Amino acid sequence: MKINMQINATHPTKPKAVILLSGGLDSLTCLALAQSQGYEVFTLNFDYGQKHHAELQASQKIAAHYGVSHRIINIQDLGQMGGSALTDKKISVQDHINSSDIPNTYVPARNLIFLSIATAYAEVLGAEAIFIGVSSVDYSGYPDCRPEFINAFSEVIKTGTKAGVENHGTQIKAPLSYLSKAETIALGLSLGVDYSMSVSCYRANDLGEACGSCDSCTFRKNGFESLRVLDPTRYVLNLI
Repeated sequence: MKINMQINATHPTKPKAVILLSGGLDSLTCLALAQSQGYEVFTLNFDYGQKHHAELQASQKIAAHYGVSHRIINIQDLGQMGGSALTDKKISVQDHINSSDIPNTYVPARNLIFLSIATAYAEVLGAEAIFIGVSSVDYSGYPDCRPEFINAFSEVIKTGTKAGVENHGTQIKAPLSYLSKAETIALGLSLGVDYSMSVSCYRANDLGEACGSCDSCTFRKNGFESLRVLDPTRYVLNLI
């Protein structure tokens, strides 16, 4: 009796990456970049009691567009502690000003908490990388957006996780760290990113319309203007 045997070719498993996907311009760029580098992507966002809920909706829309797994983690207790204009109703978001002072939109320990949860998720998944869209060029001076912080947290992973102790811990990738906003946008456009899906404004309303004058709006507008590329942001009442 002749037996026909069909051998199925096996395909190498893609490396996995967790993306901190806020719904803004930078995190969207990181998602597109990670996919272009061949990663199987898993995205995380956080409901930390932020006033601008539109970014949560934007992250869901972006994840659906790219066909990736998406989780929104509820850590509203962080926002209830107050201390930031992004979460405390008694504190108003400032307009952008040229100052070396850390603005009141800083959320205490936010990226420390986000990366800790992302590290746990990555360890469960066996992910090789965590992508975070921080920059130390066009940014508000937040201490947890600097390369020094990213490098320090990378050391924490090496010493404080099972995977790290076994020498196969997750790498923190911050590919935008030394890019201006214009350079970030140019990178995203080269990857086919549709920035109309993103919401960057700290005062964004429930429709995702931006104020045009906060730090985040200002850096975004300047980036598009530097490239002489149309900014697809929708502004409140189209006044900007």
